[in-house]
Amino acid sequence: MAQPSTKFVLPALVGLALAAGVWWWSQQPAANGELVLQGNVEVRQVNLGFKVAGRIKAMDVDEGATVTEGRRLASLDKVYFEDSITQLKAQRDQQRANVAKMETGNRPEEIAQAEATLAEREAALANAKITLDRAETLLKNATGTRKSYDDALAALGQATAQFNSAQQGLILMKAGFRKEDIDAARAQLANSDAALQIAVRQLADAELAAPNTGVILTRVREVGAIVNAGETVFVLSLTTPVWIRTYVSEVDLGRVKPGQDVGIKMDTPGLPPLKGKIGFISTTAEFTPKTVETRELRTALVYRLRIVVDDPAGVLRQGMPVSISLHQVTGSPASDSQLSDRHP
Repeated sequence: MAQPSTKFVLPALVGLALAAGVWWWSQQPAANGELVLQGNVEVRQVNLGFKVAGRIKAMDVDEGATVTEGRRLASLDKVYFEDSITQLKAQRDQQRANVAKMETGNRPEEIAQAEATLAEREAALANAKITLDRAETLLKNATGTRKSYDDALAALGQATAQFNSAQQGLILMKAGFRKEDIDAARAQLANSDAALQIAVRQLADAELAAPNTGVILTRVREVGAIVNAGETVFVLSLTTPVWIRTYVSEVDLGRVKPGQDVGIKMDTPGLPPLKGKIGFISTTAEFTPKTVETRELRTALVYRLRIVVDDPAGVLRQGMPVSISLHQVTGSPASDSQLSDRHP
């Protein structure tokens, strides 16, 4: 049997090798062309509840309502909070008057009264001395009794003590309150002010406001329900800003950087593409999530990206799958600082 000629075999082998090379090259992502990633709109929800406990008096919105930041969503019965404020205001005013009294000192009339008492005790002391002298003279002349002398001596001691007491009372009256007592009264006033501020804040917290623009996803409670502090009343789905979560392989990591413009495409036919920017690149690698479709193996390591999207028409919905197109990055490749944990 005749052997095939080598002049036909070698060209055939070379042709097959060239065809295989062209096919392999066509399957590789273009290093300087468009990079397409698959991602999903992030699901961002907030459980909203009152900071204080109470009975729900009003529910201002229902499920599906679009709310803006700061809008009131619900309110509690405020009568108990208002009564507490009234009581604390009275206690605060009482303590404030007590501090003013201590800082001002005693009234002139009180000082004058203490002076009159001292003068009265001084006169009584002088009279007691005269009585004692008379009793002593009579006792020496044998015309008086020992008992009369002892009674006069005891009366003098009592009058002396009363005079000294009135004298010290006048000194204290003129000196006013001690500094330590005034400081204690001021501290009690500060405590009353703090308690009143807490009550006022609790009254404000009796209204539940939207922390951000979004859509009411769930209405958990109804009017008349008694709720504890922090108990969920609404579930709010945040719509601003719109974030998309996607992943880039380690091979293409050098082609992305924070602030880079991207294009967003939806699966729905006829919808125009949206614009966005890369706002965050993870600094650590992770295994490819099961929900991500890539050409690489499932065990390949990828880096998480966050895309901030401009969605004026509100066509994106949380959890919606999208395709992200990134064009060639001009200039030097992203540095380590550009790949840091950064938000726009």
